[in-house]
Amino acid sequence: PSVMLAELLFQAACVSLLLSGGQGRVYPGRKKPPSFAVERRRVGPHVCFSGFGSGCCPGWMLSPGSGQCTLPLCSFGCGSGLCIAPNLCSCPDGEQGITCPEPPGACGEYGCDLSCNQGGCQEVARVCPLGFSMVETPNGIRCTDINECLSAACEGLCVNTEGGFVCECGPGMQLSADRHSCQDTDECQATPCQHRCKNSIGSYRCSCRPGYHLHGNRHSCV
Repeated sequence: PSVMLAELLFQAACVSLLLSGGQGRVYPGRKKPPSFAVERRRVGPHVCFSGFGSGCCPGWMLSPGSGQCTLPLCSFGCGSGLCIAPNLCSCPDGEQGITCPEPPGACGEYGCDLSCNQGGCQEVARVCPLGFSMVETPNGIRCTDINECLSAACEGLCVNTEGGFVCECGPGMQLSADRHSCQDTDECQATPCQHRCKNSIGSYRCSCRPGYHLHGNRHSCV
């Protein structure tokens, strides 16, 4: 009985020691296995550790198939391309970038703008430049030149240009300041005649002083 009592006292002393001074050393040891178990589940590439445990590094997420951090994230989206690394897309045209250009849609070669309000956003076709109108073609909606000469009020000749038109006047006439009407050019100001010059609408006529007659070139006097 004395031996058994001694053993009980010894065990009680050991328990007391463990619950007092040794408690600070024993407690962390018991908490580590669950922490290690969490970290052991996050194995493979692109795993980052922090004070809260472990998880996928920025730019990566868990792949549903393997449960590892092997699925890259592309913040801007890749459209019809494939995300091959964080913010790196492989596009159908063979190029790589942070995103892929969208294929031409109903807005044609001029693309779309986003019209946004409090209710959300919608794609709106861009407005064609001045002098162009949107026309539906087999290749989509495109901006084509307007032939303003069908409705332009030119006094002389109308010449259609890309995005506009110009008015031109015939020989002996010049374009007025309004860029539409024509006015006579006074050719006599350039003194084309040897003696006398008489201007007329769109032309001029030379004459000579008494005692002279007009040469066959219609300008010189003999």
